[in-house]
Amino acid sequence: MPCTCGNWRRWIRPLVVVLYILGLLVVLPLCVWELQKSEVGTHTKAWFIAGIFVFMTIPISLWGILQHLVNYTQPELQKPIIRILWMVPIYSLDSWIALKYPNIAIYVDTCRECYEAYVIYNFMIFLQNYLSNQYPSLVLMLEAKEQQRHLPPLCCCPSWPMGEVLLFRCKLGVLQYTVVRPFTTIIALICELCGVYDEGNFSSKNAWTYLVIFNNLSQLFAMYCLVLFYKVLREELNPIHPVGKFLCVKLVVFVSFWQAVFIAFLVKVGIISDSHTWDWDSVEAVATGLQDFVICVEMFLAAIAHHYSFTYKPYVQEAEEGSCFDSFLAMWDISDIRADISEQVRNVGRTVLGRPRKMYFSEEQEHNEHTSLLSGGAQEPATDVSSMPPSPTGRYQGFGRTTMTPHSLSAPAGLFSSASDTQYEDFPNSLPQDTKELPDQVNRTES
Repeated sequence: MPCTCGNWRRWIRPLVVVLYILGLLVVLPLCVWELQKSEVGTHTKAWFIAGIFVFMTIPISLWGILQHLVNYTQPELQKPIIRILWMVPIYSLDSWIALKYPNIAIYVDTCRECYEAYVIYNFMIFLQNYLSNQYPSLVLMLEAKEQQRHLPPLCCCPSWPMGEVLLFRCKLGVLQYTVVRPFTTIIALICELCGVYDEGNFSSKNAWTYLVIFNNLSQLFAMYCLVLFYKVLREELNPIHPVGKFLCVKLVVFVSFWQAVFIAFLVKVGIISDSHTWDWDSVEAVATGLQDFVICVEMFLAAIAHHYSFTYKPYVQEAEEGSCFDSFLAMWDISDIRADISEQVRNVGRTVLGRPRKMYFSEEQEHNEHTSLLSGGAQEPATDVSSMPPSPTGRYQGFGRTTMTPHSLSAPAGLFSSASDTQYEDFPNSLPQDTKELPDQVNRTES
């Protein structure tokens, strides 16, 4: 008998709680045994205290992820949310392992740094998927808006044209960080193997200094594009309360980065010196260990913030019958990422040069979790959606009220009618007067 939503929702959450308790019963005795068999130094104490925060952080994050999987009713919005929620346990476990084994810190931190870029990109995906469902004619709306000037410190640069060019450039600005960060991380691994990385030491003779500067510039530009995107579409994004979500992502990424720079500065000025390395081998290891310990503590606070900012409650509704593994497998599906990157690569030249594509509109378009931001306004005719699995889409109304709406050229969410027949009957009357006069002008010209 297949395990369907009708029964698996009742036992999956108690099962997770039981498994977590069993895990604690295994891990805590091992930690106590580790403390007893060796002399308890500063390093071991820090690792044990950090472990307490880690095992308080993980259940909060996993519970939020599990609730989204149980109430997986809007995949186009919940899939990027789940990916974002995984950031906290990944950061927490990575830092705890690196704190215990400083010699492999550079390698485990690689996963954390790459996932950091992935989270920023998925936050952009979350915003664009919401907008693509609520406002199919988003490009036309942007073109009708007042020109948005650049924000400081780029206020002297020419403004990006409103419409498709602005959307693609904002998205490309975020996407570049997801390419730059893994690339610089691989370079850091190579430099570490060659002995020229020297993490935590500001010097013109090591690679770490230059990589930090380059990563910082790339990260700042990605965040700038997110802020500009929100600035232009603030009113349209207000229903999903993006400020709290943005702060959760931004603070985790920025705080972890800048506190590493601050600790490296303390090493440089001699506040953290070779005379006080405690149980670590070098002052650089002390700096790295301090960074990992602080992250373990901070992630407990971040888990609480993520739980409330990316709550599952707006998606709670009666789900259709389905396999209990469908939601879990959908969490690992990255086909939307591949399709999105392919689209950006195809249009990178046009985006940089500011040449929007020729737009056309169809009366009916199929929308699913793979739909791009510009699908309602400018979509490639060769896009094949027949092979993509359909998913429930609709308007985000909060607390599970998702209504299926036919996509039309009308942009505001409040203008969607519950009856599609009524909508199409009233459609000519909703157009501007100049637009309705166009057919008469064309007939007079032909005559």
